[in-house]
Amino acid sequence: MAKRFISAQLPLCAAALIGLSACGTLGIGKSKSTDTRQAAAIAPTNGVNSFLWRATLETLNFMPLEQVDPFGGVVITDWRADPEAPDERLRATAYILDQNLRADALKISVFRQVRDGSGWADAPVDADTARELEDAVLTRARQLYIATVDNA
Repeated sequence: MAKRFISAQLPLCAAALIGLSACGTLGIGKSKSTDTRQAAAIAPTNGVNSFLWRATLETLNFMPLEQVDPFGGVVITDWRADPEAPDERLRATAYILDQNLRADALKISVFRQVRDGSGWADAPVDADTARELEDAVLTRARQLYIATVDNA
């Protein structure tokens, strides 16, 4: 009886393993160095606003991406140090909270660290930094929307 059950379940297990092995190919489960073009290619069709999604990726493209979730609407960048200020580094987290193209559908947080004698220490970030990034994303999302409407 057990042998028949195992042999009946074997094709299902094989299909599941093949499906899981494809996750790495599709970018699912990857955490470091996600390419912005690759992330834009898997832009969501539901869950979050696609214009905000693309605009967020385009605006944050100067920072390396660490984690991208197009269906949950989360973009997390890795730390980036400016060559002109190597003792300071920044990272950002963007949340797309709605399917509608609205200002309150986007939340960006910026984190800053400075190097001291023992390593990196958290430092305050100017409150305008996150707001300026949000404004840049919203402006770009509006441009993408207008370009789409004009072409229709």
